[in-house]
Amino acid sequence: MQIAIIGASFTPDEADELRRSLATFRHVGTIQSLEKRFLEGMRNNGYADDFAERCFNQIKGFGTYGFPEAHAISFANLVYASAWIKCHHADVFLAALLNSQPMGFYAPAQLVRDARDHGIEIRPIDVNHSDWETTLESIENSSLHAVRLGLHMVSGLPEKEAQALVAVRGCGYSTPAEIARRAGCSRRALDRLAQADAFSSMTIGRRQALWKTSALDRNIPPLFAAADLFNDPEADLPSTTASQEVLADYLASGLTLREHPLTFLRSRLKRKRVITAAELKKTSAGKTVLVAGMVLFRQHPQTAKETIFLTIEDETGASNVIVWKHVHEKHHDAVYRGKLLACWGVVQREGQVLHVVARHVWDWSAELKHLDPQDGAPALPVRSRDFR
Repeated sequence: MQIAIIGASFTPDEADELRRSLATFRHVGTIQSLEKRFLEGMRNNGYADDFAERCFNQIKGFGTYGFPEAHAISFANLVYASAWIKCHHADVFLAALLNSQPMGFYAPAQLVRDARDHGIEIRPIDVNHSDWETTLESIENSSLHAVRLGLHMVSGLPEKEAQALVAVRGCGYSTPAEIARRAGCSRRALDRLAQADAFSSMTIGRRQALWKTSALDRNIPPLFAAADLFNDPEADLPSTTASQEVLADYLASGLTLREHPLTFLRSRLKRKRVITAAELKKTSAGKTVLVAGMVLFRQHPQTAKETIFLTIEDETGASNVIVWKHVHEKHHDAVYRGKLLACWGVVQREGQVLHVVARHVWDWSAELKHLDPQDGAPALPVRSRDFR
């Protein structure tokens, strides 16, 4: 703008119009309409024509990178700050990200897994320790903190009731009935907490907790409010299997601190010749492979010519899958809706970047009904959308 005002005698309004005309990133640049005015102005001020043309071409050239450059600096600052915090304060970084959900990119399950891989201790949701938001807890003789998952991660738990539970917790609760009495939590809220296995500090398992909350009624008569009328003897309930616990965790909070779901399916996947993410990393370019995993996220950039990028995860890590337009059109429902996907395609390496270029994609979400068939557990009703 100063070049135009001083060199070509533009008015401030004209100079601002020149600035706004640098819009090549929107494919509607109008700078050419000001070229004649700019060159004449510089000529009238005694500048040589070739110098005037070089000045104008430099201004015009700025429009091809000036906008991205300015934004790149802003994003670079954010990336640097985020990377520094993640490197030096990974516990704080995780807690902040979990409290900022939903963010539409990495799912909480992936964030938690990555933090654990970097040595961060994750503590489960618990009625006697969790606040509404995810918090940090001290670890003896360590500069790091443990990350305590918050009650906000319990699917369907009303914030108002969770906040009431925290507000009157004091030295803690000993039974679900005590929470109903003191905090006024509804049976529905307590059921959600039981489903999330949030009573472990009471040494009550998920099924026992659900058994106890099923007897609770929020409308306890005042005369009997101080009495524990629902302290039933322990029921002899069958214990849950490892796979059932994992399923229940995902249904209740969208993640688990136990085994990855595909751990229980690995024997079935091996029979189908599915390789793991760890094995994929050792596979040479050009090989045809079959990979499978839980979908972490899908990317569909407008600038990618209708290509979809998938990141899927198994018990050994994550894999990146490229799905061209003709492939995702053929396998539309699987690509867009599947939670457990199988992808058959060719390994592509570009430096340190590894992809599978998909030729076929299948929705194997129904396999989640058969986690760990060797454990003798009956299949639980599972819908693919329950695995968020």
